[in-house]
Amino acid sequence: MLVTQISEVSKSRCRVYLDGQFAFVLYKGELRRFQIKVDQELPEESYREIMTQILPKRAKLRSMNLLQSRDYTRRQLADKLEQGDYPQECIEEAIEYVESYGYIDDKRYARDFIEYNLASKSRTRIETDLMRKGIGKEIIREAFEELSDLGVQQDELALACDLLRKKKYCADTATGQEQQKMYGFLYRRGFRHDIISKALLLDITSNSV
Repeated sequence: MLVTQISEVSKSRCRVYLDGQFAFVLYKGELRRFQIKVDQELPEESYREIMTQILPKRAKLRSMNLLQSRDYTRRQLADKLEQGDYPQECIEEAIEYVESYGYIDDKRYARDFIEYNLASKSRTRIETDLMRKGIGKEIIREAFEELSDLGVQQDELALACDLLRKKKYCADTATGQEQQKMYGFLYRRGFRHDIISKALLLDITSNSV
């Protein structure tokens, strides 16, 4: 494999290109250690050591450091590692490593996210937000079911009414324009048409709904 380009990422790190394609990022000390220079061949044993030892270990450590500050879904963590220019095979190895220790768990993430947002977002909005984070529909459904079995459920009508109440909406005095505005407000938060229609007609001036 021919080293065709080396470009500086920072004062300490460089991108290395092999045979015209980006391969990996190494520290400058590692470039010297492996004697990596433009227009010179990279020995197979050196390439193998970089790809099977140095970079996987670094990707695992990076994953652990990221997870110390917050939870990530599988896809979110993969995206963060991709941003760090780790090769795909190293990313997969790092994710499988942290997953094997339970440091990432998409279903647990989904359950926690659902429980936290039940009082402020519709189910549809929660599902959409979770899918954007890379969690599949089946995992989301199972997470909702598990929470329901534990008695954690959502009253979407009550939630819609509460949001309208916070907006100072009153069905008795609202104009058609105000109703349309509040309809759009709830619709953008993922509430179904039937829920919105009921909420807009209810007397929500008290907290009884």
